Amino acid sequence: MTRRGKAVLESPHDHDPATDLATATLTRHGIVTSWSDGAQRLLGHAATDVVGRVVTELLAADPSDEAWAALAGADAWSGTAAIRHRDGSRLDLGLRVCPSLDGAGEASGFVVAFEPAPAGNGYEDAGGDDRGMLERAFTQASVALATFDAELRYQGLNDIACEMAGTTAAQLRGRRYRDTVPDNPATQGFLRHLRQVVRTGTPTSYDSQFGGRAWSIEMWPVKDPSGRVCGVSAASFDSSAQHWAQQRLALLNEAGTRIGTTLDVVRTAQELTELVVPRLADFVSVDLLDSVLQGEEPTAEPIHAEVVLRRVAHRSAVEGVPEAAVSLGAVDTYPAYSPAARCLAVGRPILSGLEDADFVRWIEDDDVRNAGVRHAGVHSGMAVPLKARGITLGVAVFWRRLRPDPFQADDLVLAEELAGRAAVCVDNARRYTREYTAALTLQRSLLPRGLPGQAAVEAAFRYLPAGSQAGAGGDWFDVIPLSGTRVALVVGDVAGHGVRASATMGSLRTAVRTLADVDLPPDELLTHLDDLVTHLTSDDEDDTTASDAQDADGISATCLYAVYDPVSRRCTLASAGHPPPGVLYPDGTVALVSVSPGPPLGVGGLPFEATELELPEGSLITLYTDGLIEARDRDIDAGLDRLCQALASPSPSLEVTCDTLIDALLPSPISQPGEGQPRFSSGLGPGGSPTRLARPADDVALLVARTRALHADQVATWGLPADPEIVADARLQASRQLKTWGLEEAGFITELVVSELVTNAIRYGAAPIQLRLIRDRTLICEVSDGNSAAPHLRRARTFDEGGRGLLLVSQLTQGWGTRQTVSGKTIWAEQLIPTGQAW
Repeated sequence: MTRRGKAVLESPHDHDPATDLATATLTRHGIVTSWSDGAQRLLGHAATDVVGRVVTELLAADPSDEAWAALAGADAWSGTAAIRHRDGSRLDLGLRVCPSLDGAGEASGFVVAFEPAPAGNGYEDAGGDDRGMLERAFTQASVALATFDAELRYQGLNDIACEMAGTTAAQLRGRRYRDTVPDNPATQGFLRHLRQVVRTGTPTSYDSQFGGRAWSIEMWPVKDPSGRVCGVSAASFDSSAQHWAQQRLALLNEAGTRIGTTLDVVRTAQELTELVVPRLADFVSVDLLDSVLQGEEPTAEPIHAEVVLRRVAHRSAVEGVPEAAVSLGAVDTYPAYSPAARCLAVGRPILSGLEDADFVRWIEDDDVRNAGVRHAGVHSGMAVPLKARGITLGVAVFWRRLRPDPFQADDLVLAEELAGRAAVCVDNARRYTREYTAALTLQRSLLPRGLPGQAAVEAAFRYLPAGSQAGAGGDWFDVIPLSGTRVALVVGDVAGHGVRASATMGSLRTAVRTLADVDLPPDELLTHLDDLVTHLTSDDEDDTTASDAQDADGISATCLYAVYDPVSRRCTLASAGHPPPGVLYPDGTVALVSVSPGPPLGVGGLPFEATELELPEGSLITLYTDGLIEARDRDIDAGLDRLCQALASPSPSLEVTCDTLIDALLPSPISQPGEGQPRFSSGLGPGGSPTRLARPADDVALLVARTRALHADQVATWGLPADPEIVADARLQASRQLKTWGLEEAGFITELVVSELVTNAIRYGAAPIQLRLIRDRTLICEVSDGNSAAPHLRRARTFDEGGRGLLLVSQLTQGWGTRQTVSGKTIWAEQLIPTGQAW
């Protein structure tokens, strides 16, 4: 250790030793790692200008001075050195350099203490010893310093460390650290690191939080001349400013990935609360205008009076959310002086708290809110408007109760940025909700709201829109009554999603109903439907305004059309690229119908082939779209197998059968939404009512039908020769059959219909001629002949002898028509049966 004589102060600066004591820490290479407030006052350099730079380049007025050379060794050094002030002037200061040793006894860095050299003998105090200067430097350091022996008993603390501990150094000296602090994560971490340094003899550093502030803590071993660890020193630097700045930046970065992951208004609000609690606030609530939840356009004008908002999300750092005075989904009216209404009125965030008279007035107006705020200890708040694209959506309110420090201006800026990002995502979800709702409304308006009355089958259905963000799709189903008590069952699927897919679905469904009305066989109906899709695609290609991807690819659709006859108990069906139906027979056997899979609609030029099978009475036939059987985690064959297994399960009703199939093949139902929250994923059941909620990857249309049969006592058939004289006999046979059925009241109209239809068949048709009466919900009269030419209704002139027969039939019956058969045609007429006599 060397000393110099009297220091010569050549700088014009005057220094007060009580305030200019300064410390700094250096690496073994002389790079400054920390800089105290006293060093800044003494030498004029701010920490931001010094940290990270080589100390000799910055401060050495005379680099050859032995003080700077001492940094290359591992021994302690004290003396005076020439220091360069920030203004360029020279200061001769007292220096003490203390090395920090690592586990190998090597210097890993230095602690340097600066002090103006007194007139006289350098560092020497009244006792002639420089130890007093070192003690003062330790005591007055601007960082918290503490030393412990190997048993972790306090040996010394400086003023800041005592202030943090809330006591004096004399009361702590000699006591074990663990006996003087409360048991919490911060103190446990400090103790763990102290033990680590004693055990390993290696310096360490870590970050911690306590007392509402953030600290960077460094610890190093103190070794005796033999290299044995005899104690530990610790320095704690207040890094709160840097820590909270990093936390704010991290929150902003996370907001870009964690807020707006779905196009759901409520979920987006929940994501904002999950992000900021407890990292920014202890309680957060998000309230929106009802128009936002409905997808409507909110007002762009500032709200200057009381406002009605609906609570969509809130979160607390305390279990049970004790601060919440409004339950989720509930509506609350915020008066004009409340923080929420005030921030909406001015259009910018505001700080609030117990020192705010309007805030106190607001909470005292509501006993529940007042009790919650007072009991929870809420002391500081922020109200931030949720605004996007110039429109107001709602408000987010942040409160602190656990953290003692109130919100500051920096917190307000951060909250405004987070709320702005959330507001854009909420507005995107609102716009999606509006478009999705419009597409879904269009789609549901084009789907049957219920099933028509008919005798052939008992049917039930389910329709579930996709849970994806693609929008409503083009799946559809239908049950169409046909002549002769037959029924058509239809399921189809237009590729794609959105309004265009729904509109195309409506066109195809209408076309199927029109073609079914003329009683086309299934294969011929699909041929005409294929032509229609080809024309629609051609029209889109000619439309130069069509620019979406689906327009460029054309229209693609699949369809399955089946006709069941309860008299013959036979089902004829044809497929245009659609999955095969499943059938549960009365004996419990389940099978997929082996249909000839024609091409999807729109391919054009390829034929469709009909398949015919017998369905005994009580058979259950299931038609569906591919969204039911396809999934990312299984192939189509696995889906078909699961369908057959579910179909074989015993079921008391068709409604339960539908639910069983949905449960077996689709994801689990999601929870019901809260009050006021939109039911975007609800499906349709009987009568168009919402059914259980699910989130299929694609739209699902499901139609199940149990077959009925008309027995021999409900059908009467006669073969007739092509002889006009047989007309009277035909009327007589029909009259006798009506008497057997107890329908004498219908005899007059039935005889007239039989007479006209048989006469026309004999006069204009060809053999064989057949008369058939069917009694079910209505009375049906059918006359078939071997000529395929269809009759036409016309108006006879005054002096015409004929031409009035079909006009009379149309006027006296509920309906009439004609259908083509393999051997010719059938003309039918349907009349009502008196109430109480129908089967």
